[in-house]
Amino acid sequence: MKNQRPFAITFLTLLFALSLHSQNFGNLNRQPGITGKIDGFVMDSISGEPIEFATVALRHQDTDTDIDGSITSSKGQFKIIEVKQGSYDLYISFIGYRTYKISAIKLTPEKPDWDCGTITLQPDEVLLEQVEVIGQAALVENKIDRIVYNADKDVSTIGGDATDVLRKVPMLSVDLDGNVSLRGSSNIKILLNGKPSGMFSNNVADALKMFPADQIKSVEVITTPGAKYDAEGTGGIININTKKSEVQGYSGSFTGAVGTRQNRASLNVNAAKGRFGMNGAGNVFYSWPQDAENSFYREDQVGGQQRILDQKGITNNSRIGFWGQAGAFYDFNAYNSINSSFNLRGHSFDRDGFQDALLSDPVLNLNQIYRRNNIANTLRSGYDWTTDYRKTYKTPQKEFSIAFQLSGNASNDETVISQISEDPGLVYDERNFNDGDNLESTLQVDYTHPFSKKLKMEIGAKTVIRNIKSDYTHDLYDPDLGRFQEDVFRSNLFNYDQNVYAGYMSFTLGLGEHYSLIAGGRFEQTNIQGDFQARESSFSNDYGNFVPSIIVSRKFGFNTLKASYVKRIQRPSLFYINPYINSDDRFNISFGNPGLAPEISNQFDLGYTSFKRGTVIAASIYYRRTTDVIQSLLDVNEDGVSITSYQNIGINDAVGANVFTSFSIKQFWTLRANVDIYSFEAKSTQPNLNLRNDGVQYRIFMNSSFDFKKGFQADLFGIFNSPRLTLQGKNPSFSMFSLGLKKEILQERGSLGLTVIDPFNPTKSFKSELRGDDFYQTTNFEIPFRSFGINFSYRFGKLDFQTRQRRSKIQNTDLKQGESNQGGDSGGTGGNNRN
Repeated sequence: MKNQRPFAITFLTLLFALSLHSQNFGNLNRQPGITGKIDGFVMDSISGEPIEFATVALRHQDTDTDIDGSITSSKGQFKIIEVKQGSYDLYISFIGYRTYKISAIKLTPEKPDWDCGTITLQPDEVLLEQVEVIGQAALVENKIDRIVYNADKDVSTIGGDATDVLRKVPMLSVDLDGNVSLRGSSNIKILLNGKPSGMFSNNVADALKMFPADQIKSVEVITTPGAKYDAEGTGGIININTKKSEVQGYSGSFTGAVGTRQNRASLNVNAAKGRFGMNGAGNVFYSWPQDAENSFYREDQVGGQQRILDQKGITNNSRIGFWGQAGAFYDFNAYNSINSSFNLRGHSFDRDGFQDALLSDPVLNLNQIYRRNNIANTLRSGYDWTTDYRKTYKTPQKEFSIAFQLSGNASNDETVISQISEDPGLVYDERNFNDGDNLESTLQVDYTHPFSKKLKMEIGAKTVIRNIKSDYTHDLYDPDLGRFQEDVFRSNLFNYDQNVYAGYMSFTLGLGEHYSLIAGGRFEQTNIQGDFQARESSFSNDYGNFVPSIIVSRKFGFNTLKASYVKRIQRPSLFYINPYINSDDRFNISFGNPGLAPEISNQFDLGYTSFKRGTVIAASIYYRRTTDVIQSLLDVNEDGVSITSYQNIGINDAVGANVFTSFSIKQFWTLRANVDIYSFEAKSTQPNLNLRNDGVQYRIFMNSSFDFKKGFQADLFGIFNSPRLTLQGKNPSFSMFSLGLKKEILQERGSLGLTVIDPFNPTKSFKSELRGDDFYQTTNFEIPFRSFGINFSYRFGKLDFQTRQRRSKIQNTDLKQGESNQGGDSGGTGGNNRN
């Protein structure tokens, strides 16, 4: 009966949503005939410049209720489509200007469209001081459940990748390798256009490096996810929205960048005619080969004496990859539409290096000297296919949708090791292989029902079916036979199935003119099965979690006060449970733990936002307790081998504060700053461990933007992250400085830019430290860092487009994703086949 429970939950939730929806489903064949559009341009009456982000509201004639609307683009254009025949009034407003009204707009079968032409707004002298407020709010928007960073105006990230963008987002921290954390927690889920993407299932850091910055429109940071989001992600959710446009005609853009570290080219094309549209994008990148110096030092106590392992070496790294996406939509009529998209991706990461090692063991009277040569090749590829059907109604905000997604990922890791020494006992040749296949299917149904203007219900159900395989083989060269022989004790095929069944219900309530409330709950049932083919052992784990959330906000003019509580879980992905033993360095091995339990967190948040006289201030304080924390645990055995695996190691309490501010000194000069300070207080709850670590961590960034006349723009950016604490030590700090310059050319259709990163630091070193009762271990990684690059972009076709929401409802936010290994070295090869 236990396994039937999730199906019953899913069925009952679906039945309830469909019953509410069925009363209107018959309208599919009874839609209005011809619909029209209302468009125009909004300009400043004095300067003649376009007004961006002006609000355009449509009302039935002689009424005071908005029924539709739009926001003007950077060209001042607006367009309201799918407007039924009738008589309307149109209101155009923007802070600092007098509201403009167009009365008696009539759409008829003969003339279904209305061109408003160019509308000029008159400045309001009383409100002129607040004009800059909206511009700043557009860069960083603070909504009831998220902060939105609009990245498409940042000139310093052109030609870069997604890590360059995320480093500038308030509350996010990105280290050298691209590992992302939110307010000190790396337990986050990254979405792409509101849905999961298999590109983040293997290695998040590698995926971000292959994703082009110029394809990113905005980044949403959701610190308090509501019930409609998956319960996964104890730290929160990051949603990356890409640039997607719909035009009558076509438009596109090309961007190319060449630099001393990496090179990139991308193409984006959009086209639409009537109710059908298509879009596509492609990107290729290549990183120049570079040498990285690395060192490993460990000392431990054996028999009252000190044993030392000291290694130094150089590794040459290079990357190449591609990413492509194609999508199409069709509007059956004013209320029914379908959207489908497909993306394909792949990249390779090659390493070729050596380590010179010395092992000194006074107990055994050993002084072993050897060189280990490593050649490692990593290939990652995958795809996502998503199809959504969406139905809206005459009632505003009422919506029904059903979505399906199929994701596949393949990973191939190969490492060839050759160890040489004057001691014949230390000489060996070995090949290690780890091939992984991940297949994931998702079905989701959502329904939104507004009972009134101030009360809205959201309900839905979701099923995720995951099948993961990890095939690992170790071959050891036999000099007597003259060929490689499989080591059967270190080779196996691991099968892992994880099925998640979920249902949720959430309510949004407006209380008076100033208060709003979002409250809901979500139940998720998880069923896990795993087995090993070679040794015929298996395991299973089933558990259910109820996750409540509540957000209360109060508006005071341009100020907002918000309080929230949310419970979250964090399931371990294959990165953490994969039993593959990575023994590229026989004195430093690692493997996953299939018996891990999920993390559970409870978080309380209090936030305040103010928009006043051109200044934005967003501040928050929070407390988060996480139990069954998943962290790596290092131990050194009697043979001097460092063994790293993952454990539910204990409890972590975090108290933090975040402050973001943005203000303009002059009309062309804007300053922004963000400070995160949070505590780390972790302790082990395992009976055989007595570990504890505490401290304060922080992240600081400052940004200065200049928008000069005649198309010149400049951007300065600096960041400093403190070392990240763990229960056994700390990981490296990270800092950088960047400069971006851009000049618009070719009648503002193109731009030419320059990017400079850390011009005064040719290299950077990153040091990690771990301690135990009887050992101390440190690693250091030094890479070339200073870089210069030039970039060119060009927009072509019809540029007067309007963005519409065609985001998939699927959001698989239910796995704790693994981090990149420091510097991308081969130490993580094989263990990266994770879901």
